[in-house]
Amino acid sequence: MTQDKGPRDDRWYFKLMSPNTKGPKFAWLDPTSIYINQRAFQDLLADLLADLDGVEFDVVGGLDAMGFVLGAALAARRDVGFLPIRKVGKLCVDTDKVSFTNYSGRTQDMEMRLPAFAPGTRVLLVDQWIETGGTMEGAIDLVTRQKGVVAGLVAIAMEDTPRASVLRDTHTVVTAIQPATKWQEECNEQTLSSFASYDARDAFPI
Repeated sequence: MTQDKGPRDDRWYFKLMSPNTKGPKFAWLDPTSIYINQRAFQDLLADLLADLDGVEFDVVGGLDAMGFVLGAALAARRDVGFLPIRKVGKLCVDTDKVSFTNYSGRTQDMEMRLPAFAPGTRVLLVDQWIETGGTMEGAIDLVTRQKGVVAGLVAIAMEDTPRASVLRDTHTVVTAIQPATKWQEECNEQTLSSFASYDARDAFPI
């Protein structure tokens, strides 16, 4: 059976994202249930790739950890390589390191292999969600310090926080949840109306 995707600003798979059930130490939602359902995951990738039409990139850089899932899938679809950008201490090769402030306000470090690519390489940076923008800023620093070109930023959603808004103004940004929509407004409020009827079984593979 074919799933009705719904309009581009109200895709059916948005409702599969689950609320936080563990408290304030965790992110306010979990989008990974989209990945569990093969139709939802394929529809998500198709939407992002359609919006990336005309954006040229040589490699996809995925941010540790959930950016690996989305980034690797997009890289495979576009037939380009995948570059993992890791939390510090995970790589056994020479690396460059940056510090950044994550969504919870904690300072963390991330690193990228050195060298990772030739100067001028166009890198598409992918994370699952962009809240404050701090993690993505760190990844941008790593790419530009190796003389790479940031081709664009991709996520399921980017909240309209001050630093994230600067990223949207200064880079090509592609998100599944589009700006100036009901879903974007709810993301900014960090609660989704769909949480009221959320049922994890809706995401079960078919």
